[in-house]
Amino acid sequence: MFKKILIANRGEIACRVIKTARKMGIKTVAVYSTADKDALHVEMADEAVAIGLPPAAESYLVIDKIIAACKQTGAEAVHPGYGFLSENPKFAIALEKEGIAFIGPNIKAIEVMGDKIESKKFANAAKVSTVPGYLGVIKDDKEAVKIANEIGYPVMIKASAGGGGKGMRIAWSEKEVAEGFRSSMSEAKSSFGDDRVFIEKFVTQPRHIEIQLIGDKHGNVVYVVERECSIQRRNQKVIEEAPSPFLDEKTRKAMGEQAVALAKAVNYESAGTVEFIVDKDRNFYFLEMNTRLQVEHPVSELITGIDLVEQMIRVAAGEKLSIKQSDIKIKGWAIESRIYAEDPYRSFLPSTGRLVRYQPPAEGVEKGLTIRNDTGVYEGGEISIYYDPMIAKLCTHGPDRLAAIDHMSVALDQFRIEGIQHNIPFLGAIMEHPRFRSGNITTGFIAEEYPDGFHGVELSDARKAQLGAVAVFMNKVHADRAVQVSGQLSNRPRKLPVEWVVSVGDWSQAVTANVIDAGLEVTFLDENGRKVSEHLVTSDWTPGKSVFIGKVDGQSIVVQLDRAKQGYMLRHRGASALAVVRTALAHRLNLLMPEKVAADTSKFLLCPMPGLVKSIAVTVGQEVKAGETLAVVEAMKMENILRAEKDCTVAKIEAKAGDSLAVDAVIMEFDFGK
Repeated sequence: MFKKILIANRGEIACRVIKTARKMGIKTVAVYSTADKDALHVEMADEAVAIGLPPAAESYLVIDKIIAACKQTGAEAVHPGYGFLSENPKFAIALEKEGIAFIGPNIKAIEVMGDKIESKKFANAAKVSTVPGYLGVIKDDKEAVKIANEIGYPVMIKASAGGGGKGMRIAWSEKEVAEGFRSSMSEAKSSFGDDRVFIEKFVTQPRHIEIQLIGDKHGNVVYVVERECSIQRRNQKVIEEAPSPFLDEKTRKAMGEQAVALAKAVNYESAGTVEFIVDKDRNFYFLEMNTRLQVEHPVSELITGIDLVEQMIRVAAGEKLSIKQSDIKIKGWAIESRIYAEDPYRSFLPSTGRLVRYQPPAEGVEKGLTIRNDTGVYEGGEISIYYDPMIAKLCTHGPDRLAAIDHMSVALDQFRIEGIQHNIPFLGAIMEHPRFRSGNITTGFIAEEYPDGFHGVELSDARKAQLGAVAVFMNKVHADRAVQVSGQLSNRPRKLPVEWVVSVGDWSQAVTANVIDAGLEVTFLDENGRKVSEHLVTSDWTPGKSVFIGKVDGQSIVVQLDRAKQGYMLRHRGASALAVVRTALAHRLNLLMPEKVAADTSKFLLCPMPGLVKSIAVTVGQEVKAGETLAVVEAMKMENILRAEKDCTVAKIEAKAGDSLAVDAVIMEFDFGK
């Protein structure tokens, strides 16, 4: 067994590998760019080596620097994680020449399966069912349009060396093919150093289901059940689960056996994944093989008890698999939510900055329910513009699917992040969505259910009443403390009002609040002061806690809160609402207050996130139509095309290609005429 390994990666996957290596008694070496000098993976490793400037092309993608770090520290093997050099055969070859073990598959498998074009050719030759498409290298956008017209729309444009949704576009017209081809090439070049793309037919109403594999150097390969990865946005997975709620045992077995046959054809060793597109009739088509560990591997580990990173290390050291196919059983259900630094209320644009507060839910097992959080960040750390926006992978496991989903809802409610925007409200909303809970999902779920973007969750009156009762409880705690302080100073104790009005958003209710032995009894009253309902609130919450954990009428509830000018900003299950508790007189007076009108910024194109201006597509005085491209801004390795919202004339241009802009910086100004 190896005594020391180097992790040629960063962030949560580097931390994940370090945890298993530490468990196995193996020393670890981290590498880092100057932007990551204070990163968590650097702190966790036994040793760390600086390898260059923040752009990946000057640090994490430089093979010579990784090998030099191995020689400097005496690392015997390298775990590549995913992304960066994980599927680069040149890296594996370079390591082999230096006598350094690669914790991954053999070079042939990487070359054949790591390249999406070559893998499809290989799969076709092996009589594996594949999605129709053009497998050759496409020279320019004109050829791309011609090929797309022959295949028939819609089509998928994909980077040959891609992964993680980078360099991938769906096109429904010639115009979208031309634009998508150029963007895919650019993203592929910056993310993988390889700008080749190919085109295939996009299967409508598809499910994305993948088979996890483990193989050794002795010809043994097993499949570790499947993962459902259909909840995607811009082809980037958002939520994964294992097993799939769609597959029956017959289809599961057929997909697993086909994946194993494909792996054996290239003498596959290590962990890998065969991805399939599955239609509504459970027909499945080979999509690609990822010759590396997948981001979503924790859900497979949770339902099988297999540590995939440990298996990779043991296989690389020459050990035989100790697991047989008959040993692998499905135990319960697991869900993974990818927590990203992005603003779901602004089209999921990337968000960068300092993590002023980072408080994930406690990991562990309680009453048969598990919480696991794979992360590479810490409170006070910086979310950089240079790398993937993932903050953490929050996973839950339960005895069945709904139990895992409900536990995920609770875990998301407990997850506290401040300083940057994040997608936790969106993830919470999906957990509550009836269609998701039913398992009736496809890769089009987000686009179909949120066609106009995510604008938060509309609270039901029942949920508003529940949050209102929580707000009354918190107000009572604050008021009691204020009375005690005031009474000590004046020796004339203040008397609290008995009746209040609680407002949650636009919903209001007259209430009384009385302390009884069981907790706080909150009574809702009608306009005549008659009792409508009673609610018992119990909690050990005290002022200063940013998460309320308690019960309302015996039902557990977790609510995040911030003190607002007049009350509390509450966040629960994807919804945000201002809750205010006032006296009856204060409530009546508040209704008379004028509303503040937001400033009109419609005549400006504002930079939607911190990023680099890649190009300006218009000139001053140019007339543009709604939908036309105005500029392209790159952030966190993704290109974002900014389009005109309505017909206008470009009056001023305030930015140019190469400029680094802050969020809401003015890019250009419009004239809409009369």
